[in-house]
Amino acid sequence: MRKTINGVSNFIIGLHPLRLVILGYVSYILIGWILLSLPFAQRGPGARALDNLFISTSAMSTTGLVTVSIADSYTLFGQIVILLLIQLGGLGYMTFSSFVILSRKRTLSDTRTDVANVVFSLPQSFRIDKFLRSVILFTAAIETTGAGCLYFIFRQADLPNALWSAIFHSISSFCTAGFSLYNNSLESFTSNFWLNLTITILSYTGAVGFIVCVDVWRRITNKIQRVTLTSKIILHCTFWVSLVGTAIFFLSEPSIQELTVEKRLIASFFQAMTSMTTVGFNTISIFKISRASLLLLTTLMIIGASPSGTGGGLKSTTFTALIGIMRSTLQGKKNVYFWGRRVPEERVRLAVATFCFYVAFLLLGVYLLTLTEKMDLESVLFESASALGTVGLSTGVTALLSSMGKIIITFLMFVGRLGPLTFGMSLFLRRNVTPEEKDEDVAI
Repeated sequence: MRKTINGVSNFIIGLHPLRLVILGYVSYILIGWILLSLPFAQRGPGARALDNLFISTSAMSTTGLVTVSIADSYTLFGQIVILLLIQLGGLGYMTFSSFVILSRKRTLSDTRTDVANVVFSLPQSFRIDKFLRSVILFTAAIETTGAGCLYFIFRQADLPNALWSAIFHSISSFCTAGFSLYNNSLESFTSNFWLNLTITILSYTGAVGFIVCVDVWRRITNKIQRVTLTSKIILHCTFWVSLVGTAIFFLSEPSIQELTVEKRLIASFFQAMTSMTTVGFNTISIFKISRASLLLLTTLMIIGASPSGTGGGLKSTTFTALIGIMRSTLQGKKNVYFWGRRVPEERVRLAVATFCFYVAFLLLGVYLLTLTEKMDLESVLFESASALGTVGLSTGVTALLSSMGKIIITFLMFVGRLGPLTFGMSLFLRRNVTPEEKDEDVAI
């Protein structure tokens, strides 16, 4: 028995960090699946085994797509399991245990350090041990503050179990999970300014990423003279994409035209925000919006949040790097520059590879769903983009998916949480790399 345990332990330690990340997430998803399948986690008729696996994957990937009602299908125990999976998925499955090790004044093992560097793609100026401490403390502070604000909002709205609902939605917002205890998400709060503001702050804070939050705090406390180029790019991209998305939705979406200007603006901003940050809450019915708006939200979901945050999608840094490549090509420049600072060539190549893998998995998901489901193409595209971007928005077709359709969406959510490039690299890793051949020109 001991030899078997040692053999398994040595096998796991010998795995590449990328494959360790995949193994970790799979393990937590399976544990969540088992716990959600227990009788005392089920409410009423309960959910089928495949639905429990779908929900477990959706929670761990912080997506928010659901095939059954969370409030109607799971007891308090089941909801706690879902919330723990959301928290683990949002922070990275090894973050909390690594924090415990660091709090005991011990150093991280090489394996944990390697895995953490895969989960959090950090600039070279960041130390992983200090970064992990900051992540846990910052998360606890933000989620506690958010829960306090939401408690007063829900209590004023006379909703039952206001405290539990506040805690659940605060964590779900910061981890950009989009899970809600209300079957219509947040449609009852379309014009509630304070709820929209609270959810927005929590979502943006999680989506811009821990790099930006730590970086800005270091700048405020004068530990650094200026924020990193990464943080500057993320903040600018987040601002402009949110602004443009809000303006287009405000001007073009017919389903909100009957609202007052103020309510229309709040609704437009929230839908743009929820798509880009990949939080996945909605305050208006996605089923009722126009095709043009569906395409707009799909684009925002694909762009997504930022690296080292709780959101998904292509990532804002990848999106801006692609824009930088196009701009540099048009200007005849060899390198990509932002504010006079050159982006390293390996980062540019990584952005291109990420984009290619992302589009490949998105098209694969769309193609497979068109084979298994009887729904229009825009719904299939929207559902696939939502799953791969770990967003959670839906036109209402998730619960209508066939068993094979649920498996396809489950796979897309899992790949989206890891990142298509990370998942692809783990499949094609080789121990022995063949030497590179000499250059030869190719016409493009």
